[in-house]
Amino acid sequence: MTKTTAKAPIERIGIDESGKGDYFGPLVIAAVYVDATTQGELALMNVRDSKKISDGRILEMAPDIRMLCPHSIIAIGPQRYNELYLKIRNLNRLLAWGHAKALETLLEKVSCGRAIADQFGDERLILNALQEKGRTIVLEQRHKAESDIAVAAASILARAEFLLRMKRLSDEIGTTLPKGASPAVELAGRMIVKKHGEERLGSVAKLHFKTTQAVLGKPEKID
Repeated sequence: MTKTTAKAPIERIGIDESGKGDYFGPLVIAAVYVDATTQGELALMNVRDSKKISDGRILEMAPDIRMLCPHSIIAIGPQRYNELYLKIRNLNRLLAWGHAKALETLLEKVSCGRAIADQFGDERLILNALQEKGRTIVLEQRHKAESDIAVAAASILARAEFLLRMKRLSDEIGTTLPKGASPAVELAGRMIVKKHGEERLGSVAKLHFKTTQAVLGKPEKID
């Protein structure tokens, strides 16, 4: 006699972030709730990991995902990010705080017992942050979690919000802010300091990156 195992319910929340490796711009975390119906609709839209989709297409897809699926988006602008980092002093802990915040916000709209996120650190960091708020959920952390359509949808929403906010920051500062942490990013940082002064850098950049030392021409700090 073959043993049958009960299938896990399809309802789940996918969580993903954008901007973690970018010197300029915010850190954005999105959470998306998916059920059997919306899973099929997202598949028809060819929702997949945002890293495999052009920025232009991401900006086209995001409004449809927002319309279809209950979701929450937490955007931590550079100034707030720098304040939090000074307090928390650990990127994984800051990420866990953001993931918990996105989950908690979405759980106010939907009832769901399961969430999937990318593997970035100790899952207890997220669960502890949630439990402080009286929330309990089964959290599954996986490598390449974006292969799950709920996480892929979250990755698109997070990326779209990141791109929109990068454009807004570029317009405000009067300099195109490049993505990533390349020599072009260092150059843009130096231009900002030259035009607006050193204190303005914290309004557009994540100051704990090594790039800050390069931008300001200061020797690298050794912890």
